[in-house]
Amino acid sequence: MPRLNHFLLSVRDMYQADRLAMKSGVSGILLMHEAGQAVARAVCDIIPEGRVLVLCGPGNNGGDGFVAAAALDELGYEVQLYSMLPLPELKGEALHFAKEWRGTVARELDAENFAQADVIVDALFGAGLARPLDRNCCDFVGWSRKKRVVSVDVPSGVSGDTGEVFGDVAFQATKTVTFFMKKTGHCLYPGADLCGDLVVADIGIPKEIAVKLSLLFKENHPDLWSEQIPRFSYDRHKYHFGHSLVWGGEMSGAGRLAAMSALRAGSGLVTVLCSESDKQIYELTSPSLIVNEHKDPAALKAFLIKRKISAFVIGPGGGQTNAFKSFISVILKDCSVPVVLDAGAISVFDEDPEELLSLLNDQVIITPHEGEFRKLFPDLQGSRLERALEAAKKAACIVVLKGADTIVASPNGQVVISTNAPYWLARGGTGDVLAGIITGLLAQGVSVFDAACAGVWLHSDTGQRAGSAMIAEDLLSYIDEAIAPFRESV
Repeated sequence: MPRLNHFLLSVRDMYQADRLAMKSGVSGILLMHEAGQAVARAVCDIIPEGRVLVLCGPGNNGGDGFVAAAALDELGYEVQLYSMLPLPELKGEALHFAKEWRGTVARELDAENFAQADVIVDALFGAGLARPLDRNCCDFVGWSRKKRVVSVDVPSGVSGDTGEVFGDVAFQATKTVTFFMKKTGHCLYPGADLCGDLVVADIGIPKEIAVKLSLLFKENHPDLWSEQIPRFSYDRHKYHFGHSLVWGGEMSGAGRLAAMSALRAGSGLVTVLCSESDKQIYELTSPSLIVNEHKDPAALKAFLIKRKISAFVIGPGGGQTNAFKSFISVILKDCSVPVVLDAGAISVFDEDPEELLSLLNDQVIITPHEGEFRKLFPDLQGSRLERALEAAKKAACIVVLKGADTIVASPNGQVVISTNAPYWLARGGTGDVLAGIITGLLAQGVSVFDAACAGVWLHSDTGQRAGSAMIAEDLLSYIDEAIAPFRESV
């Protein structure tokens, strides 16, 4: 079982963890005390002294706010506390700590209160909020802009499950303090951006509690897949690292990026199939590439066996012709190796997405961006996370829904969210590089789900290494740096 800190909680999981912790003997008073203390420490990390405005909501988040306010007051900070509810209307642990607060409690605020504060503690609503903020809270958001904000659990107004903003506004936190484990909403945009720096605080929930939860969501990390990356040793030859096949389409630049990425990712051999007119440009791309003319489906089946092909990528620069569509249809019905479908191999089915869905299986990875995804799955509703998971089940294949928070979903319900992508990967050709990296990993025997997860993480890491001025081909030079640590580890 991968390390627990790579699992992500849904809101339902979070409530269940709290219930199980208290059932095991951990008191709710202790949990809230530790949570509030963690929030206070986060404020101390931002400023060593000064004025703090603490906004307390009607539930447990508000209780955390009362604890934080008391801790900061004891440390000498000048604390102003606001409560949405009159104290007698609070319940449970929140009421307990509200009664311990010895300062005044404001029931109304204006812009001046926010202007005077050095830090604002947003303890209004937690991850379970499922409605837009009311008018008063919207004013608080507006008055908090350009101020340093510490949010409790998630910035108020953000869904803990989806990262989406309910309504029009949510707090923009400088730092967010959550408890026990990250939630999915911390990793999905816009929530991931609105959280600022995320702190996961240990508040006394036993780690064994996580084992009792039916956790499906994970944050992408090498711990999940690095053991599958083949290591170098004296007794291995090129076929131990597989043979990738790239279908070179009408736009040869895309096919070249995919082919070179598969090579750099470690595929022992890479063959490009292309038109006669494009052979020379592929041959001049690199002497390491094997270049052959396109094969018809009947000839391709024998070619796959004869050349010991172990993974196939179709789509980069593939075009929009009926002939290309027919070729994909025939190949998917009878392909004996894992297949990555990218770009043109997806969009060529825009007029009949059900035809493509009927051809997919658990050895296929599709890599749509949001626009391609919506055309392929026009009836799916909900958040990106919900739609990606439902799409994987409907298509019975691995779905890589690309974006700043790329989601990898499998038909069996596994979902991995990537959080290491730099914003500057949003450039032409980077998707072709991703498709090539995944294919190169598949060729080396990495399982389809893990190849998708590893490919997405490595692709993002190469982007970080290449820097913000990068273009797609720059990524090729950094793939080896990204993957090398996993080849060399014992």
